[in-house]
Amino acid sequence: MLSTDFLNPWLVAVGLNTALLAIAFIAPKKLLTPAGLFHGWLLGVLIWGTLGWQGYLVVLFYFLVGSGVTRVGMVQKEAEGIAEKRSGARGPENVWGSALAGALCALGVLVVPYFNQDVGAQRLISLLLLGYVASFSTKLSDTTASEVGKAYGKRTFLITTLQPVARGTEGAVSLEGTLAGIVASAAIAFVGWGVHLIDLRGVAICIIAAFIATNLESVIGATLQSKFDWMTNELVNVFNTLIGAIAAVLLALAWQGLSLGTTGIA
Repeated sequence: MLSTDFLNPWLVAVGLNTALLAIAFIAPKKLLTPAGLFHGWLLGVLIWGTLGWQGYLVVLFYFLVGSGVTRVGMVQKEAEGIAEKRSGARGPENVWGSALAGALCALGVLVVPYFNQDVGAQRLISLLLLGYVASFSTKLSDTTASEVGKAYGKRTFLITTLQPVARGTEGAVSLEGTLAGIVASAAIAFVGWGVHLIDLRGVAICIIAAFIATNLESVIGATLQSKFDWMTNELVNVFNTLIGAIAAVLLALAWQGLSLGTTGIA
C-alpha cells in the first residue's frame, strides 16, 4: 500500500540511503557522528522498506527540524553548560532513543499482513501508522520544547513542584518551550496527514498524545532520572516516544468506542 509499485522498496531504500550516507560523510557540517551515520542508514532503510517515501518523509522532517532547533541559541547554551554534547551531532544512542518506538510501529505494519489480511488487520495497521507519527510528533515536541526553553525560556519551573529552577534543569518546563513544542508536534503531525499516513482526527490525537508524553517525560526527568545512573537521556527518550505512541493508540480506540456508543444510542 505504501511501497513503490514498480521497484523493490528495499532496493530503493538501500540505494537512496547509501547515496545520502556518502553525501553526509563529505558534508562540512556534521549532523551525525560516524557511528550515528551508520545507524541512521539502518533506520532509513528500515523506514523506507516498510513505509515507503511517506514514512521516510516523516522521520526526515523530524531529523532536519530537530537538528535545527538543537542549534538555536547554541553559543549561549554552550556558555551556560546546558547545550547538547558534540554541538548537537547525533550518535547511535540518539538515533534509536528518538526512533525505536517509530521503528517498532513500522515493523508492525510490515508483519501484520503476513498473519491477517481482514478488516481487523487494516484497522491495526491504521493504529500502527498513528503510533508511528505520534512517536515522532512526541519526540520533536520534546526536543523543541527543551531547546527553545533553554535558549529563550524567561521563567522555568520544575514540573513536579512548580518551583523556579535554572534553565536546563531536568524536569524543567517553560511557557516558551511548551508553546514551541506544541507547534512542532502539530507541524510533523500535519506532515503525516499530508502524506496520508493519518487523517485529520489523527493530527489532533498526535498533538494531544505528544503533549501528554512530553510532560510525563519531564516528570520522569524530575523524579527518577537523577536517582538511577542507567536512566540516561536516550533511555528516557525511548520511554517518551513509547508513551506518545501508546497514548495516541489509546486515544484513537477511546474515540472509536465513543463513536460506536453514540451510533448505538442513536
